[in-house]
Amino acid sequence: MSTSSQLLSRRAFGRLAAGVAAAAGAGALSACSTGGGRPSADTPLRIMAINHVWSQAVRRRTAEFEERIGRRVSMTLLTADQLASSYNVKLNASGSDVDVMMVRALQEQLLFGHNGWLADLSDLVAGDGFGWDDFQDAPRQASVTAGKVLSVPVVTERPALYYRKDLVEELGGPPRTLDALMESARELTRRDKGFFGYVGRGQRSGAVSQWSSFLYSHGGDFVVDGKSGIGSAEAVAAYEYYGRLLAGSGPPGATNMSLEQAMPIFAQGKAAFFVDADAIYSNFLDPTVSRVRDTVGFAPFPAGAAGARPHNIPSWSLGINTFSRLRDDAWEFIRWAAGPEMSAALQKEGIPGARSSVWSDPKTLAAFPPELAEAMRLNAERGVGYDRPRVLQVGRARDIVGRPLVAGILGESVRPVVRDADAEFADFLVRDNRHKES
Repeated sequence: MSTSSQLLSRRAFGRLAAGVAAAAGAGALSACSTGGGRPSADTPLRIMAINHVWSQAVRRRTAEFEERIGRRVSMTLLTADQLASSYNVKLNASGSDVDVMMVRALQEQLLFGHNGWLADLSDLVAGDGFGWDDFQDAPRQASVTAGKVLSVPVVTERPALYYRKDLVEELGGPPRTLDALMESARELTRRDKGFFGYVGRGQRSGAVSQWSSFLYSHGGDFVVDGKSGIGSAEAVAAYEYYGRLLAGSGPPGATNMSLEQAMPIFAQGKAAFFVDADAIYSNFLDPTVSRVRDTVGFAPFPAGAAGARPHNIPSWSLGINTFSRLRDDAWEFIRWAAGPEMSAALQKEGIPGARSSVWSDPKTLAAFPPELAEAMRLNAERGVGYDRPRVLQVGRARDIVGRPLVAGILGESVRPVVRDADAEFADFLVRDNRHKES
């Protein structure tokens, strides 16, 4: 889930900029002189991460890395909200008590980069046998801010079309186009009262990331040539389509539905189709929570007027705190945790990685249902590397962009709401760009 980040005051930013400049003068990743130089051998390498299956799997293997660098590792796992709050406190104070930071490249990185909180990894990823070219194009591009590589992707995510095989087979199989999805969802909704042809996110801000694939596949984008793109004919068509899909085939109260509300409806067998992150697939195979374990199918994102253009994003990445005094060891951790061996090992456990080599290895794909593995592969090939506006104030942008979504789901006319939102978003982009330049 997204967490809004607040811009720093000019005074706070000035203090940070001074600290960053001093650190940069000492060398790209050499230890800061603040606090008496390089810490002692007893000082742990401190990693802050989201409480996620990837982090849990890596933490189980840290003894191997500790032996490699001769230093203890302390890995703290937090919720997304806790992690964002901790970063805000520590980094505003130029804190050196975190070395490796798990970040969302599309949610916080632009702001963190603007504030000078993330070390530039450009030279490091390009050399050292790291294999930067092995990372998928879309996640790799999302790792770059202002021409600098500020993070390395470790977990990726695309939208999957989840469907009920037992219901869809008689309709000719899973829909390959958005028009076919609409038609099938409506047909199945009409057949049974209390059953829904489609379920998906409908919350104003929370739905934006999943709607992005519908937007791209209609030929639209959030920002075009630096200006608002949500008022374009293509964006209007995407808004109207998504509204009709949920209004005509979705459950009541769809405008309040986040992932946590929508997912159980499909898992309990009450909906025919569901588009959401491929990373959640195991919930539908778990007999303790799913009634569709034997009937769930997986398909690529359907094609719209512009073809099938799903998002393919780095949901979580690793960066290095500019103020860390153990930046060399921090880079060694990233080399290890995001390296080809670890990426392959974790993908074999069903954790989708970012390296192309692991997606072409049948051994790493065996952890996923074959249908899902193929859908993931195709979606990655076709993918766009972001699922939300790439701005400093991401939370505010999502709130503006999501307003016409709610109108469409409620069955209201989308066009006047789009006009207002487009004007508001255009003004927002001007102000957001001014903050970038300050």
